[in-house]
Amino acid sequence: MEDNSARLFNDRLIRRLILALIVVVNVLIVGIVLALCVRSWPILDGTPLGRLLFSTEWHPSTGKFGLLTFIVGTFAVTAGAMLLAVPPCLLSAIYLSEYAPRWIRTLSAPLIDLLAGIPSVIYGLWGVLVIVPLVQDRIAPLFGVKSTGYSVLAAAVVLAVMIVPVLVHISVEVMKAVPRELREASLSLGATRWETVKHVVLRKSRSGLFAAGVLATSRALGETMAVLMVAGNYVFALPRTPFDQAYPLPALIANNYGEMLSMPHYEAALMAAALVLLLIVLIFNVTSQAILLRFARA
Repeated sequence: MEDNSARLFNDRLIRRLILALIVVVNVLIVGIVLALCVRSWPILDGTPLGRLLFSTEWHPSTGKFGLLTFIVGTFAVTAGAMLLAVPPCLLSAIYLSEYAPRWIRTLSAPLIDLLAGIPSVIYGLWGVLVIVPLVQDRIAPLFGVKSTGYSVLAAAVVLAVMIVPVLVHISVEVMKAVPRELREASLSLGATRWETVKHVVLRKSRSGLFAAGVLATSRALGETMAVLMVAGNYVFALPRTPFDQAYPLPALIANNYGEMLSMPHYEAALMAAALVLLLIVLIFNVTSQAILLRFARA
């Protein structure tokens, strides 16, 4: 009887502890949003929201703080990274989950983990030393374009490599979670292995694969150092081709935060940029969760 009471007490204690941690996490998110709102209020109060979000004029010395260039740069680099990373990562996950022998899976797992543990500044240096010259000397001339190499494409390639561990790891685990009985039933009905993967495994794991894409996109949206080193970050213009330079929001904040005290409302503008970036990630994740719930109900 005493042992049962102790177990019930421990169960209630753990449940309350988990609830407290959930509350702390949610309060922390709300606190971050409120803090950014307070610090960015001088620019939000003095500048129309439409001009702040949809203007390309960024001249702190004259009080013009348009964020459209940086928002577009953020989405351009992230979209390029996802386009480059998703197809090979999905195919790699299918191979590791469904086709690869055990020794290849055992060997590849620590290598993928190693990619996840490399500091972003190392990826940035690799991008500067390898990807930027490759874009400048090889890829851009193929399309008849002159480029310095510091471009949307270079940043997208570096980001694509950085999100490989997230995409591959989660995708493999999601596919492994599909019951083996479903695979065997499909094969017993005469389906080939690829047909089983296409119509059974991918169909059953689509919500998990979508979640992997969401996590990878969130990772790419907030990346600072690697993008700061290879995207250009000194041309205040909308990128129109993959070979144009870009200036994403994280790079804007990292580059200019030390100069904020020299001009009025400069700090508030940078805090507004941070708030916009945070809201983009939050809206993206909330929308993705809604889509996942829809998948689950279906």
